[in-house]
Amino acid sequence: MEKFEFWEEGYKKFVRFAHNKDFVLESGKTFGPITVAYEVYGEINKEKNNIILITHALTGDSHVAKHSEDDPKPGWWDKFVGPGKMIDTNKYFVICSNVFGGCQGTTGPSSIDPETGKPYGARFPIITIKDMVNVQKKLLDALKIDHILCVVGGSMGGMQALEWAVSYPDFMDGVINIASPLKLNAQSIAFNEVMRRAIMADPNWHGGDYYDKTGPSQGLSIARMLGMITYQSDKLMDRKFNRRMKDPVESFFESFNTEFEVESYLHYQGMKLVQRFDANTYLYLTRAMDLYDLGRTYGSEEEALKRIKAKFLLIAITSDILFPLSQMRYMRDKLLEAGVDLVYKEIESDYGHDSFLVEEDKYRNIISEFLELLYNKEMIR
Repeated sequence: MEKFEFWEEGYKKFVRFAHNKDFVLESGKTFGPITVAYEVYGEINKEKNNIILITHALTGDSHVAKHSEDDPKPGWWDKFVGPGKMIDTNKYFVICSNVFGGCQGTTGPSSIDPETGKPYGARFPIITIKDMVNVQKKLLDALKIDHILCVVGGSMGGMQALEWAVSYPDFMDGVINIASPLKLNAQSIAFNEVMRRAIMADPNWHGGDYYDKTGPSQGLSIARMLGMITYQSDKLMDRKFNRRMKDPVESFFESFNTEFEVESYLHYQGMKLVQRFDANTYLYLTRAMDLYDLGRTYGSEEEALKRIKAKFLLIAITSDILFPLSQMRYMRDKLLEAGVDLVYKEIESDYGHDSFLVEEDKYRNIISEFLELLYNKEMIR
């Protein structure tokens, strides 16, 4: 019988398993021990049919929402999750964990390798979206949860939600995938590679062994700057910044140490991420996104998608330049061809990929009604 260790630090909870290094990765390698940081909201009802798993995007963590008005730390989805909100924690029991490979409590490159007493760094194994989902499944096993109402995720979280539906088709009643395609296209892989190279070209990366010295803050900052460009639409950028300058126009002829407002914004966002995120984790998670390909794992996309039994809500964003409508409509068509019970919605927005984090009014009815449909169906059984 597998051994699970549990402990808590404030609102954050932890479970550790694979003490004998016996967790099998998609690569075929074994790894362990693994610690998972997670947070929960609301209460499990007596029927145990109100459980929702939320999976996070690239730089997210387990803190999906504030636990109370006194909670000093904002949640990354505060507008969506909480009492009376579209994912209503008065009604649903919500679980969110930091992904495997992360840097917010779950084992990742910055974690200590028990064999060396030093952070893994670049010795951490290459991982996949499937590995992240299998670790989440171990978490739910540890919590003695054998079925959930829905798994919900956007962007990289949407990839995890899709993988859940394919790998564990009987485990959930519904899936909500927001702004995440079946696989990354060449352009998205190219963006990720440029971001990784910015980190690895920083002289302070030190081959991934920087934890006892100054880290690659400039490289990570530049990676984030590029990422922020892909998360927003050109229309939104024009509206927010246009060509406004922070410095007098005359100074632009004297030095490169001058800024347009959009440049100032990108610099701020880059350094803000440096304060809370690990550069190696950025490398590993973007590579996991690159590798995500259901066709490779299950023989073909068609065979993979035929495994899905859950009702599926797929949401696309009209102005998304990272995962544009063409990719999302391709996914819609493939899901329908596979016979998946699908609800497909397109959100009209100028916010680009970031829409699913900020425009709660546009998602409220779609998501709350889908969850209500699942929940009522469960209550009738």
